Amino acid sequence: MSLSSVFNIAGSGMSAQTTRLNTVASNIANAETVSSSIDQTYRARHPVFATMFQGGQSGGSDSLFQNQEAAGQGVQVLGVVEDQSNLEARYEPNHPAADAKGYVYYPNVNVVEEMADMISASRSFQTNAEMMNTAKTMMQKVLTLGQ
Repeated sequence: MSLSSVFNIAGSGMSAQTTRLNTVASNIANAETVSSSIDQTYRARHPVFATMFQGGQSGGSDSLFQNQEAAGQGVQVLGVVEDQSNLEARYEPNHPAADAKGYVYYPNVNVVEEMADMISASRSFQTNAEMMNTAKTMMQKVLTLGQ
């Protein structure tokens, strides 16, 4: 793995964390929206990530550590899925969005969990940015070695 591939790996991580931050923001923004039916109620969304691998250089060796020979190339977002946990039904017959039985349905968004997820995504983004700065500094130092 070359030093320049660090930029691609950190960039893919930053892109993935941006997607994560956007889904958290969407979840928090819709945490108090109500609906009169279960089908129309907002459901929390979560991104699904996967590691992108690059095959090892050694070919098809029968090593005990064969899985460790694959180098990571970054992360990709496979998609955004809806949380299928139960929605919160509240009996509020005076609410304008209440159904015929007097229930309103609230999203399955836990704001405390979303805030913790937002902090985690923000720190992961920051770590990837620091990795890029460190790699840039190392490349600059390598260029000054010949002087």
